[in-house]
Amino acid sequence: MTARDSLAAKRGRLAMRSRILHGIRLFFVERGFLEVQTPVRTPAPAPEDHIDAVRSEGWYLQTSPELYMKRLLAVGYEQIFQIAPVFRKGERGRRHHPEFTLLEWYRRGEGVEALMQDCEDLLQHVCRYVDRFPRFSYGEQILSVCPPWDRWTVRSAFQKWAGWDPLTAYEADRFNEYLVTHVEPHLGFPRPAFLCDYPPQEAALARLAQRGEFLVAERFELYWAGVELANGFAELTDRQEQERRFRETLTRRGRQGRDVYPWPHRFLESLDFLDSAAGIALGVDRLVMLLTHAPTLDDVTAFPPDHEP
Repeated sequence: MTARDSLAAKRGRLAMRSRILHGIRLFFVERGFLEVQTPVRTPAPAPEDHIDAVRSEGWYLQTSPELYMKRLLAVGYEQIFQIAPVFRKGERGRRHHPEFTLLEWYRRGEGVEALMQDCEDLLQHVCRYVDRFPRFSYGEQILSVCPPWDRWTVRSAFQKWAGWDPLTAYEADRFNEYLVTHVEPHLGFPRPAFLCDYPPQEAALARLAQRGEFLVAERFELYWAGVELANGFAELTDRQEQERRFRETLTRRGRQGRDVYPWPHRFLESLDFLDSAAGIALGVDRLVMLLTHAPTLDDVTAFPPDHEP
């Protein structure tokens, strides 16, 4: 491909990106969601084991707008969404950027089933809007957005493709390694698929639920063509339990020599006013990558993260 051809391909993908973003906004506005905008900088990011925030003059760039959006739910907002830039230290690869665009939406008084239905409706809407319905090609694959979408529990998926049960023999490093190398490559062909009921240790901000003899996180991830698109869960609204988890995470981060973030007082106080809610984050760049047949995230952003000044 010549430089001119490459430039034309990038221009076409950026035009499609704009149309996808417009379709996303139409979807949520037509369903009564309120678009919100929360601060990009925060004094206290959510403590998580596998995500590091980027410092910004004593504060941090947001890794997600989650804490601010749940504070809005706590004061009475019912259905909200946001398309926001987020930042995560050290993430760089074919499907990872240290700065990327995240779509998050929340429903007060709802659970994960409502979010899964949103996912099905949203992707079908967007695919229709950009002429990728009911099927389209991605590399050598023909992908379809039409239901029914597969649903796998983490336990069943690991038993099938990884050969062990993370609910009975959980190990954090092993779980994350096998998820990426053994499970994810099989998910979402040709239709999107949900991976549900995570081990309780994988529930930083998610509510727990009993599934037969096992306690699991009410969390799911959405995959398409082996690509993780979204992560959703029933929100943990028990303040004491959330404080306990945050303390444990911050202690682990300190032992590993990583940043120990300030205590998010206002967010934790807001949980006293939130009975139930569900929320989800979807990677817009990855969705654009799939719908434009792009091989990497660099191909669907105007400037890659390591571009020249």
